[in-house]
Amino acid sequence: MTTTTGTLSATDVHKSYRRGREQVHALRGVSVEVRPGEVVALLGRSGSGKTTLLNCLLGWEQPDAGSVHVPGAARPDAAGWATVAVVPQRFGLLDELTLADNVAMAARLAGAAEPGPAALAALAALRLEHLAGRMPDEVSLGEQQRTAIARALVVRPAFLIADEPTGRLDEELSTHVLTTLREVYAAAGTGVLLASHDPVVVANADRVVRLSDGQVIEG
Repeated sequence: MTTTTGTLSATDVHKSYRRGREQVHALRGVSVEVRPGEVVALLGRSGSGKTTLLNCLLGWEQPDAGSVHVPGAARPDAAGWATVAVVPQRFGLLDELTLADNVAMAARLAGAAEPGPAALAALAALRLEHLAGRMPDEVSLGEQQRTAIARALVVRPAFLIADEPTGRLDEELSTHVLTTLREVYAAAGTGVLLASHDPVVVANADRVVRLSDGQVIEG
């Protein structure tokens, strides 16, 4: 069972970029937190700052100002997969590995000695067990996306960060994925942050955070 203390948080985070002669303010003092066991939906149109915020939480980008806190890690980019797992928009599956081996690799890198059974269980939870031996290019994009989710969940991480995790799924599968996240993983203590436009994600979230022009907005 997943256990953790503290919240995953960004506090008063600012981030700007240069685009030619223009200064783009991607984040303007954004604060957000994800508590253990809750599902948070992060909403916002393209360009609102969602992906930049996720990158800062993951340590892939450094804020210009403000702070990011990951429980149990000295800094965000030092957090292991068992602490913060990620589902990126580009799934990042290894073409030379089967779906099962892609998922098992995440568990092995997190220290599991025998990751095979856990990998198959994670695939089964997302209705992919019959495809475990397939290569990524032998399955659909939706099946690849669910494999990326299984890879993130195989170690039952303290926190899960996902960027548009249902973008390739129909409503029925999206509902199943969100139900699994809530009833299996969040119920065991995983804090879940989902950046999405999907109404199914919003309907299944405990809390909704809306970004507009790099700021959190009310309503």
